[in-house]
Amino acid sequence: MNEVRVAAIASLAPLEQLDADPFVVDTRSQQAMCARWAADQGYVVTRQLFVYGLRPDHCGLWSDVDAGEVDLFVAPNLRVLATALRSVEEFTAECTRRGVRLETVGLDEPAYTSAMKAEVHRRLSMPTAGYDGT
Repeated sequence: MNEVRVAAIASLAPLEQLDADPFVVDTRSQQAMCARWAADQGYVVTRQLFVYGLRPDHCGLWSDVDAGEVDLFVAPNLRVLATALRSVEEFTAECTRRGVRLETVGLDEPAYTSAMKAEVHRRLSMPTAGYDGT
């Protein structure tokens, strides 16, 4: 079986943006949304990318594509993609040039409560010693 292999893009936005836009900071929810979308399509996520303001031609985006290990990119939505990459337009053009699909999930984002924001804050502010927010 020839599975479609997906690179899921999440924005590694600064924690300071948590109150203003919690979803662009919550990488776990972004990746979960991409994984759910991929599974619904019958695809498999083979790469998780966590980036912020990355150049569209950065080798970190393209190394798995060049190695034949990624068939398409997916991001939760355009806002996350715009935070993750320096230029969505240039990245889209590069995807077209290389023949790689780019999709956005477009599902509803979670409605963040104070408790959910606090959980994201704890998880991201204490990443040492294996702490994973649970």
